[in-house]
Amino acid sequence: MSAAPATGAPELIVVMRASATAEEVQHVIALIEGAGAGVHVDAGGEGTVIGAIGDRAIVAGLPLEAVDGVERVVPLRKEYKRVSREFRSRDTIVTVGPCKVGGGHFAMMGGPCSIESYEQTLASAKAVKEAGGSMLRGGAYKPRTSPYAFQGLGLEGLKILRAVGDEVGLPVTTELMDVRDLQDVVDHVDMIWIGARNMQNFNLLSEVGRSGKPIMLKRGIAATIEELLMASEYIANGGCDELILCERGIRTFEKATRFTLDVSAIPVLKAETHLPVIVDPSHAAGKRSLVAPLALASVAAGADGLIVETHPTPEHALSDAAQQIPSAEFPAFVADVERLVSVCGRTLSR
Repeated sequence: MSAAPATGAPELIVVMRASATAEEVQHVIALIEGAGAGVHVDAGGEGTVIGAIGDRAIVAGLPLEAVDGVERVVPLRKEYKRVSREFRSRDTIVTVGPCKVGGGHFAMMGGPCSIESYEQTLASAKAVKEAGGSMLRGGAYKPRTSPYAFQGLGLEGLKILRAVGDEVGLPVTTELMDVRDLQDVVDHVDMIWIGARNMQNFNLLSEVGRSGKPIMLKRGIAATIEELLMASEYIANGGCDELILCERGIRTFEKATRFTLDVSAIPVLKAETHLPVIVDPSHAAGKRSLVAPLALASVAAGADGLIVETHPTPEHALSDAAQQIPSAEFPAFVADVERLVSVCGRTLSR
């Protein structure tokens, strides 16, 4: 039932019957490949789904509906094909170390905005671990509005993040800003995230999609939901199936918060894509007093996880001091989130 992996966008999917044999599946694959098209096989869920990748006229002309074992053939209408619900109806579950995201698994990611020192990162990590958090976040490369603001520790920060994650027993994630740093990031983290400012850096998205690491993509501050999904398609086309989307607030006319958290994006995305959807309430709020209510609203709206900033002494933080939850208060925050996660029928991933 194996087939060579193919990159590119599927033009249609062949849904096999639940009772289809391995020989029937392989026959369909052979017909598609014999026409000069590629295939993407998804054997999970209730049955096998085969995506046909190639010239639309060629794949559409194949008489696949009449082949034994085929239940139906569905042309893909969305421009974002691999990430759409049309392509895969069941929820994707992304695995990062022992942490699972999606499909009822709720991930609680926490840690400092910036990695400033080993001691500061370790104190944050211990709070995340003791609170039952799923993953440690920390910025080694910091995109700042001012070129004179703290830009992060770079490779040194990556080394600290890796060492601390190993010490406390948490998988780690950081932001990648520049393709020149890709290998260093791949070598040190369990998951890479692409920040809002780089959501439409398509060359970077294509490269990171080929990295072999799970990827989290944040929505740009002025991006539509469709643009976010199209951007995620670049990563998926690189061969990345372990992909998470993140709503982190968009820029509107409102000035009461740093950004406006688009809670409605969560159920819309859950309907449009099989990918997990998490929320970053810290950057949306810009104020730590607002992080908890926005986090709880996100859980109620169906989010698959949160990524939240916490710092042992936020008043001394080198970036985003106002929005970081003190590490001493993080366990209580997670406890409130976990109660609602349970009520909503999901399980906190540990």
